[in-house]
Amino acid sequence: MTSRKLFAASARALALAASALLAVPLAAQDFGGQDDFDNTRGRGNARAVQPYIEVNQVLSAELSPGNDVLTFTQIASGVDVNLQGRNSGIAASVRFERNIGYGDAIDSSSVSGLLRGTLAVVPNKLNLEAGAIGVRTRVDAGGGTTINPLVREDQTSQLYSVYAGPTYTDRLGVVDVAAVTRVGYTKLDLNSAVVDPTGGRLEAFDDSVSNVGQVRAGVRPGDLLPIGIAATAGGFQEDISNLDQRVRDLYARADVTVPVTTSLALVGGVGYEKVEISSRDALRDADGNPIIGAGGQFLTDPASPRILAFDVDGLLWDVGVLWRPSSRTSLNARVGQRYGDTTYYGNFTYAPSQRSTFAIDVYDGVTGLGGILNNGLARLSNDFDVVRNPVTGDLGGLVTGGDGAFGIGNLGSVRAAAFRGRGVRGSYQRQLGQLTAAVAAGYDRRTFIAAPGTVLGAANGITDENYYINAGLSRDLGRNANLTANGYINWFQTGFGTGDVTATGGSIAYNRNLTSRLVGRAALGIDYFDSEFSPEDIAFATALLGLRYNF
Repeated sequence: MTSRKLFAASARALALAASALLAVPLAAQDFGGQDDFDNTRGRGNARAVQPYIEVNQVLSAELSPGNDVLTFTQIASGVDVNLQGRNSGIAASVRFERNIGYGDAIDSSSVSGLLRGTLAVVPNKLNLEAGAIGVRTRVDAGGGTTINPLVREDQTSQLYSVYAGPTYTDRLGVVDVAAVTRVGYTKLDLNSAVVDPTGGRLEAFDDSVSNVGQVRAGVRPGDLLPIGIAATAGGFQEDISNLDQRVRDLYARADVTVPVTTSLALVGGVGYEKVEISSRDALRDADGNPIIGAGGQFLTDPASPRILAFDVDGLLWDVGVLWRPSSRTSLNARVGQRYGDTTYYGNFTYAPSQRSTFAIDVYDGVTGLGGILNNGLARLSNDFDVVRNPVTGDLGGLVTGGDGAFGIGNLGSVRAAAFRGRGVRGSYQRQLGQLTAAVAAGYDRRTFIAAPGTVLGAANGITDENYYINAGLSRDLGRNANLTANGYINWFQTGFGTGDVTATGGSIAYNRNLTSRLVGRAALGIDYFDSEFSPEDIAFATALLGLRYNF
């Protein structure tokens, strides 16, 4: 083979990595919308369906500022699923929990779960994808959240998000074609109204419907021309119930991939964007005060005109590099103009072996809370194991799997206003014999966008920042026992002047098989909260002793 043919063959191999990236540079900005239209990944033909019930006794001791001690009986049932085929797969963890208090303790119940699945309707061409998440969360006065609330807390809220849609990929001659569409719904069920330190009412997110669509056609380098070319068109829209907000992002663009070496290519694109964020103002009484309905949300008149808060209409572009020196290492980095401003985004993955995976992702996009959650679900592999808090049973903010670790703890602010969100997130997973370790961390910056003069106008231009780390460690102790440890840190800083929050905690758990189906459980957890809304720091220790029966 001549050197020219060898270079062309290597360029085509590099183009396999670029083919999806040419299609998705904008969707990737929407908080990690699909980096590949084919998310059907799995560990062969693994099959596991494990329903269970648990009965636990829980003791919760207040360490600061008081010294109250409460006890609960915890009854839970759930199912863990991981079914993987050649082209289809599903992973899920769903749990219902009831805490029965004694003395001054308050009864509580919650549902938590995570699901992600792919069904191959036409193998290697047409897939149907779906995902869902349900978490119990604690909402602070500044709008910040943590998905590690205490068992003893009754002032918690439930957050749900679900999405579904088809993806299509094919190769028509030398042309790669792909399309994706999905619809999602997100709902925050607040336990009660949230009031900030000044006595003001927090306008928290209620619910939203989001839609994503994208089509693409491209030719790889060396198939028709020395360079790769592609054309993409798509859009994102989220309709937020609060004040009838609407985020609409439409775009069309052309991209090129220029191979430089067998492992390095220059990439770039140019196109057109039309981005709008609009809402309706609240109805007002005779004194000019906004009217609040029975559900606690501001009332609007559907017939009133929409008020623009953000309007960008014009050129978009970006340039960057695609580096893939081996099948285990990949880098896609871009800089350009989006939303009328400079943008940076990209991702890097490194998997030196099947036992070790590292990934980092930089994102930029406009959306609401529902778009964040739906796009996060779409990025998740359909082959994972959920890391749960062993004391509360809640999702602990971390999942692990064949694609490495993935953080699900970045809820950030639950304010109702739409925003431009930028940030970085990373994860690392390593398996050493019987020991598995995983960590996910990130930084999220949200600048809220609202029309001046409306009830949301005070939020316009205000920025909230969230730093978070979730980590987990698991080790098998022989054939019949294992030890796990989990930890989290969350720093939430709000630009609204209503108080920053630091939440941190950790837990350790021991599980031992008493019979082939009966498992003994013991766990200890410590949680600490430092909120400027509270004059004193809050700390709790929680212990659990119980039994789990696997059907």
